[in-house]
Amino acid sequence: MARATTKDRILASLRNSKGKVFLRDDFNRFGTYRQVCRVVKELSNEGKLIRLGYGTYVKAHPSSISGKPVADESLINIGLEVMKKLSIKADVGKEMRALIEGDSTQVPMPPIVNIGNSRVCRKLSVGNRCLVYEKN
Repeated sequence: MARATTKDRILASLRNSKGKVFLRDDFNRFGTYRQVCRVVKELSNEGKLIRLGYGTYVKAHPSSISGKPVADESLINIGLEVMKKLSIKADVGKEMRALIEGDSTQVPMPPIVNIGNSRVCRKLSVGNRCLVYEKN
């Protein structure tokens, strides 16, 4: 029986994972740095992963309208999951919090994540939409 390739092992990991967001380091156990980089780039080109930013990826599926890959999750949820993986305490922004609590009927357009007093320089974007950081 043939041994599973790095790509097969990473695909199996993606299928079995409950999370939608992956850091580049999550795949290190499957092969050398170059092998993993090559496979992750291949998966991005195939539309199974979308690159959010430096070393950050999200699961994707083909759009029912255009056929292009779209993220499996909304950008605000992606941002919260990335912050959790980076051990940064984060929550939804002030406007979204007001909407959830019923204090406002305005739906905020940009995806805003409150990062408290943490310093975050990571730009996360899906297509032309970027995640906006809000401090306390």
